[in-house]
Amino acid sequence: MGQPESEEHRAARESTLPPGQRLQRGWPVTHYGPVPKFRPERWEFRVFGATADGEKHCWTHEEFSALPFSTVVADLHCVTKFSMLAAEWGGVPARTILELAPPAPNVTHVMVWAEYGFSANLRLTDFASERTIFATHKDGELLTAEHGFPLRLIVPHLYAWKGPKWVRGVEYMTADRRGFWEERGYHNIGDPWSEQRYSYQEEPGDGPEL
Repeated sequence: MGQPESEEHRAARESTLPPGQRLQRGWPVTHYGPVPKFRPERWEFRVFGATADGEKHCWTHEEFSALPFSTVVADLHCVTKFSMLAAEWGGVPARTILELAPPAPNVTHVMVWAEYGFSANLRLTDFASERTIFATHKDGELLTAEHGFPLRLIVPHLYAWKGPKWVRGVEYMTADRRGFWEERGYHNIGDPWSEQRYSYQEEPGDGPEL
């Protein structure tokens, strides 16, 4: 066995955590509702809404799996206050989807849709980050069903609820609209470094205009 971790090393490692977060060993399962059954013959990934060509773009599971594969080493910060550091996420970068199905010039936000009607809204700039990825793998292994197989979104610089499990599509929007958890009291942006956990913390401009 290795030497015990020094206080200095632990302090340096934990200093990378956002405020209020604790380091998590392992990966807890957190979700609301049942785990959907994956049926590859029925699975489809859709991009719709304000696309540049006005058309809906669709991929079957086989087609989506054939898209260029990339990896990102990134942390995952859950709003329940655990953080998992330096995981390797493998899948399709969000930028690839933006290139294959470009948004209209006036798109400002996206809604990421998942099974059972779950959704999360994102600013287009957050979605277009080079580190945002539609993950199929973690640390070289396929995601388990409980952790979002066959597809979950990872947005490393935001709280994990902004990256839904069991993703089925993306809607391009010309104005902001709250997603599932945002309608139920969670912060519209969700920056862990600013501890943007709940809607009552929002400043003017953080949420959609009423």
